[in-house]
Amino acid sequence: MNQVATCPVAHGRDDRKSAAIAAANVVAEPGAKVITAFPFAREVLRSNHVRQAGAGAEHVKLDNPEHVSVFFLDGELHKKRRTQLARYFTPKAIRERHETVMRRTTDLLIAELRRDGQAQLDLMSMRLACDVAAEIVGLTESDPAKLSERIRKTFLSIGGKKTGVLRKAQALWRTMMFLRKDIMPAVRDRRRNPREDVISYCVQEGFSTKAILIECMTYATAGMLTTREFIVMAAWHLLEDDALRARFLTGGEDEQMAILDEILRLEPVAAMVYRKAAADFETQEGETVRAGELYGIAMRAVNTDETVAGECPYALDPDRARNRKVAGNWMSFGDGPHRCPGAQVALHETRVFLDALLRVPGLRLAKPPTIGWCAPIMGYEVHGAVVTCDRG
Repeated sequence: MNQVATCPVAHGRDDRKSAAIAAANVVAEPGAKVITAFPFAREVLRSNHVRQAGAGAEHVKLDNPEHVSVFFLDGELHKKRRTQLARYFTPKAIRERHETVMRRTTDLLIAELRRDGQAQLDLMSMRLACDVAAEIVGLTESDPAKLSERIRKTFLSIGGKKTGVLRKAQALWRTMMFLRKDIMPAVRDRRRNPREDVISYCVQEGFSTKAILIECMTYATAGMLTTREFIVMAAWHLLEDDALRARFLTGGEDEQMAILDEILRLEPVAAMVYRKAAADFETQEGETVRAGELYGIAMRAVNTDETVAGECPYALDPDRARNRKVAGNWMSFGDGPHRCPGAQVALHETRVFLDALLRVPGLRLAKPPTIGWCAPIMGYEVHGAVVTCDRG
């Protein structure tokens, strides 16, 4: 899945920081056919003949599909739910509502950094991602810092190294604390004062407590954990590459987004997504897909497919998408009906935060992060990066 880089233009350059940890940990589910070609992956993800798989989808009971997380739905039910939730992720919503939270939290985090002279990047990014996602979901009736910490610990217990009864008990306890201290206060408030957020929608539709918990946990994973990791990864690249950092700071929003898209192409947080064929069909590339077959789309390999990415697929080149005439984000947010609905939210908050962070006087990376692996999201984790700056 991770080829050795050979690039006549960039002299074999490989700018990926997460390649080794992914190569050591990405293993397809038993029986899955792995897709590494970009065109084939795109056709499978966009096909109406495949269904969501992986991430425990096979254990989801669809006897009451109205109360199943949108992540696990397919067909008309999925389309209907996505349409109803789309208003929380539109460019207008980002500009008029979510950007206010992004900038407020960013200002707070930068002020704390300037006061202390140092900060840990993954904690800063987690707070930002948590605040933004909490606003979209509706988890606004508890302390933001404590909410961030509870979510972090909940997913650490789910994907940690402990096994057996102790791990399950710990994960259950932390999930119940998340429900009691963060979700239920928001549910009670939205019953009295509905807003434009996911919990208000769930309350309006009569979702059960369990269904609301599942929806909140889904968005916590997609909107908080993965965004946190990408913010740190993007900061790492920019802090270690003076030319790229200068280009980011002098460029406009489109230029900054192109840089972030290219980093994300090389360093997709989620390494593998799955689909199961519900019917036979032929792709435009001449591939035959059979009903019942499980497919694993290897995001890292798909994004570096030279037939689409061009030469030097492992070199970081912000002009790549424009030169190759490829739409932004490549395959890092998926594609088709299940493409990540919060893609633009994640990129926008990353851009807002990094633009402010990289302008802090005297900013430098005092300690690079260590890379680990998070099994629940099948992706990398970057922790422990410390930045320092001039105080004042």
